[in-house]
Amino acid sequence: MPQDMLTLLLVLAAVVALGAIGLAVFAFTRKPGNEALEKELAAIKEQQSTLMATFSGRLQAMMEGQSATQASLTQAVTERLDQVSLRMSASLEETGRKTSETLGNLTNRLTVIDQAQKNISELSSQVVGLQDILANKQARGAFGEIQLHDIVTSALPPSAYSFQSTLGNRNRADCLILLPNPPGPIAIDAKFPLDAYHALRKAESEAEKLAAQRQFRADLIKHINDISSKYIIPGETAESALMFLPSEAVYAELHANFPEVVTCSYQARVWIVSPTTLMATLNTVRAVLKDSQMREQAGVIQKYVGLLLQDVVRLQKRVDNLDKHFQQAEGDIREIRTSTDQISKRGEKIQDVEMGEDGETPLIPAKRAQPSLID
Repeated sequence: MPQDMLTLLLVLAAVVALGAIGLAVFAFTRKPGNEALEKELAAIKEQQSTLMATFSGRLQAMMEGQSATQASLTQAVTERLDQVSLRMSASLEETGRKTSETLGNLTNRLTVIDQAQKNISELSSQVVGLQDILANKQARGAFGEIQLHDIVTSALPPSAYSFQSTLGNRNRADCLILLPNPPGPIAIDAKFPLDAYHALRKAESEAEKLAAQRQFRADLIKHINDISSKYIIPGETAESALMFLPSEAVYAELHANFPEVVTCSYQARVWIVSPTTLMATLNTVRAVLKDSQMREQAGVIQKYVGLLLQDVVRLQKRVDNLDKHFQQAEGDIREIRTSTDQISKRGEKIQDVEMGEDGETPLIPAKRAQPSLID
């Protein structure tokens, strides 16, 4: 409770008590003819009236202040509620917008995921088809030849290779890289044994894994020896051949877990290549072919270099002749400049002879022109 209101209540209580006391005194002590007591009672009533008026004024002022405070408080609360409402509306609007954006992004991502799932499904079907191809020996050989064909044709010019070429020993190579001697044509074989590799991948027990490894090692060594005996012919082909593995996984497995097979291929001069390493090898072959072509054209280049040197000598002679002409012209210009200087000096002397120092009286009287004796 405010301090002013408490004070007014105390004053009111005092006035009421004072009035009650006065009335009680007046009731018990009033006697006829007691004028002093009546005057005192009148003074008490007058004081009580003054206090009541003061209290009423204070109470009215307090009520007005309370009304103003209540109105101000009500206005402040209303403004604060309006601000809170605006903030809540803005926050709800922003939250709704962000929720819509999030739902839109989520929808887009779900669309992308659906598309990726479709691509994965298609890729799975393609992988299954590739497994079916690699399971069949004939289809596997055709797949390797097609991949070999694509790599070779994209890396070398048409004159640098030949497919299904028959060698002198009646064996047919899948591809023959036509290099000049040395080293000579290099044969590439695209058939590869994968049955043991599939068995190795599917092995569940340690015994099955060891058996598949032994079979895979034996098949590869046999295939390397067959390539060495069929496609390396002294005097006809190069001293080495290439075994093409169209699977990077088989190539990695071979070099990671079968180093003895790789060593055997080195000894048999059969280089095992994957699609990536074959592309690098063919780039080297292309550089060798360019070098060979440069050597074949060396005579023509030397001929044109000799002609070019003759043209340079001829040009040097013509430059010397032109330099002589320039020197002669420079001498003629120098003599012409000397003559013009002499003419200028003699003209100045003639002018000095005909005119005085002040430019008015001639030093020598001008002679009259004599009639020419010759008409």
